[in-house]
Parts: sequence; structure tokens; C-alpha cells
Amino acid sequence: MRPETLVGDHTIYACVMGSRAFGLATEGSDTDRRGVFLAPTPLFWRFEKPPTHVEGPAEEQFSWELERFCELALRANPNILECLHSPLVEHADATGRELLSLRGAFLSRRVHETFTRYAHGQRRRLEADVRAHGAPRWKHAMHLLRLLISARDLLRTGALTIDVGEEREPLLAVKRGEVSWSEVESWMIRLTEEGARAAPRSPLPEEPDRRRVEDFLVRARRASALQADPYDEVVQGVVRGGGVGQD
Repeated sequence: MRPETLVGDHTIYACVMGSRAFGLATEGSDTDRRGVFLAPTPLFWRFEKPPTHVEGPAEEQFSWELERFCELALRANPNILECLHSPLVEHADATGRELLSLRGAFLSRRVHETFTRYAHGQRRRLEADVRAHGAPRWKHAMHLLRLLISARDLLRTGALTIDVGEEREPLLAVKRGEVSWSEVESWMIRLTEEGARAAPRSPLPEEPDRRRVEDFLVRARRASALQADPYDEVVQGVVRGGGVGQD
């Protein structure tokens, strides 16, 4: 089964991410699409397993296989968690809707470490740009500030909200280069410190609910195995014909 077929025929959840989901879109902003597909269970019986992710088939489109998506979400991967909380959902079948109902099961205090680590890496790149060119890539600086705001508020409230709301104009001013790097840097430091103070008192649990997520994944795999599939039919034909298990 070709990767584009997996995305086209087996997507359980699809959403828009990027500036449009964050409330930061301007004229000419791209439309970044993300999705989750459930590879048919019989495909895992082959030596060559289905892909863990697929880029495309459309431009600015990226999808994960359900198991990989859940693994990354349980590790509090910022991009994955934000994908689950996009306000712009384009498709969700019954399995996708159950995945969305599990959003809280993926959240834990691990987000402090993962969001902070990701932000630290991005900030180092911005600082390298300042040293090399005298200024950072302002769009990247804006998105780093957005991430730090999201992480701080998540730790404070236990809820992940990715639309920037009233922070839209200050953030867009950063994107336009209307705020000095020193001011942006001070803002980043303040947000990081506020997140660190919120972490020990966060309403989030210490660990995600791995058992609940795994139960969902196993049920999804079993349901897929019961559906008619061309490869499944081939395997059954071989078994009936005595082609499996013979010396």
C-alpha cells in the first residue's frame, strides 16, 4: 500500500496547524495540514512495516501513523500535543473523535521539560543568527515566544490553548521586526521563569495516562484487523491452501 493511499484512505484525524491555528495568520500565510492515519492491521504482518509518518501528498501536509503519534504525545512532544488541540479540525471519524477525547490523557508535567528543551534549542539558533547577521529570524522569534506563552499557561491551568488571543498584535510586531532583540530576549527570559515557577504547582499529573492510551490503540488495531482487507484475503487463501506451516 502506497503512503499516499494510507493518508487518503485511512486518515482518522486531520487539522490545520501553523499560523492559522495559532491566530497569527496574515495575508499570504501558508495552510499547514497535519493528520493521523491508522494503518490496516494486516500490513503489520509483513516484513516491511507501514511507515510511521508520511509527508504529503499535498504541499504543507504531514501525517503520522496512530501508534507513532501516540508515542510522541505521551513523551509530551510540543508539535504533537498542539496538533491534538488545533481549533481547526478538518476531519475526525469515530476513531479520530476518540483520540481527541483522550487529549487530557497525554498531558502531564513532562511538558515543562520538553517544551523548555525545545525552546532552548530554538533560542540558541536565534542567538546564532544575531551573532552572524545582527538580527534573528523574526518569524522564528515570534513563534518561540508563542510556544513559551502556551507552555506557561498550560502549566498554570492544565489546559493547552494554542490560539494566542490578545497576544496576537504584540507577537506580530515581533514578526515585523518592530521590537528590539533585547526586548524580545527579556520577554523570553520572563516567560521561561514564569513557566518554571508554575511547574511545581501545576494541576497537571506527574505522568500521562499511558494505560488508557494503550487500551485505545489496541482496540483500534483489533477493529482494523476485523475489517476486510485485500492483503488479509491473500493470507487467508494461502493458509487454506496449505501454504503456511508446511516444511
